Amino acid sequence: MTEQPTTEPTVRDAVTKLAALGALLEEVKEAYADARTDVQHALNEQHKASGASQLDAMLPGGVKVGTVSRTGGEKAARIVDVDAFTAWVRDTFPSEHVVEIVPMQVRTSVRPAWSAQALAEMTATDAPRYVDKATGVVHDVPGVEIRPSKAAGMRMSYTRQSKKNPLDGRELVAEAWRSGALAAHVLPVLAPAKRTAPPAEDAPAT
Repeated sequence: MTEQPTTEPTVRDAVTKLAALGALLEEVKEAYADARTDVQHALNEQHKASGASQLDAMLPGGVKVGTVSRTGGEKAARIVDVDAFTAWVRDTFPSEHVVEIVPMQVRTSVRPAWSAQALAEMTATDAPRYVDKATGVVHDVPGVEIRPSKAAGMRMSYTRQSKKNPLDGRELVAEAWRSGALAAHVLPVLAPAKRTAPPAEDAPAT
């Protein structure tokens, strides 16, 4: 009785697969990081020039596979000069000013809850100004500035299936990759070598 060859993957197959995927993953991660940097710069420049915040992702043949959108950076009120801010609170809202006497020194500060609430209101109005709810007086707050608290980012969304195109954006990308249409655009280092025609056989001597 002849032994039938096994078709199940062996440990060697699994190790080979792991090694191959690991090598490809490093290439993809590096290329992806470079692409994100380039696109983020393009989105930021476009936003400055025209206010637009989106770019379409197109295959080489012109088929749209998705959209990349700029996510705006956030700004928040921050205390940049603690002494100036604390002195203003002491003179304007003395009940929120705290004096602590410890051996050999005196510490002054602003009540954290009030400080957080005041900064939140300044963040909401996008200006270092605070309205005294008791008097209605608007104060220009010293020692506080509105500064970026989160850098701008991006979000990638792929097209969905439709009657016109039964494949979604990810499937279209996969199909283009399998056909070789993206090899030179995405990861040239992993692109398959171009096949060369075999040399013609010499004609037999007559």
